[in-house]
Amino acid sequence: MINIDVFSEEKAWSKRIKKKELFFKKICKFLPKKYQFSNKKISLSLLLSNNRNIKKLNKDYRNKNKPTDVLSFPLSKKIKISKETYIGDIIISYNFMNKPKSQNLKIFKEKVIKTFIHGFLHLLGFDHIKDKDYKKMLREEDKLYKSVISNIS
Repeated sequence: MINIDVFSEEKAWSKRIKKKELFFKKICKFLPKKYQFSNKKISLSLLLSNNRNIKKLNKDYRNKNKPTDVLSFPLSKKIKISKETYIGDIIISYNFMNKPKSQNLKIFKEKVIKTFIHGFLHLLGFDHIKDKDYKKMLREEDKLYKSVISNIS
């Protein structure tokens, strides 16, 4: 079971996703079985942010002075899932999700789902530094996204 603590520091998120906790819990509920961690208590925190704040985090922790769509901070490099495991933090920028501003709610939510999954995989040890790792992560991301989207839409 995955427990997500959702925090928001950007008011605009509430205009697009009314019940944030429920929305992200639903995503986790529809992940493939392998990622549901049935007999375990997995937890993470999610911060729904904006470009200004995510830019500061990106600069402070990754030495990149620009905003980005998502940041993930895994608790450790090599994740070992035990009975109760805190896997880390994900931060998503509203400004990136809401481009273009004219997009409808469905597209916005699909983008958020894809971005959350990307961040989630980073917490589980996936990365895209090397080309082969990038391809592996992309395949996994696609599998998770299809599983979630087929149940949510």
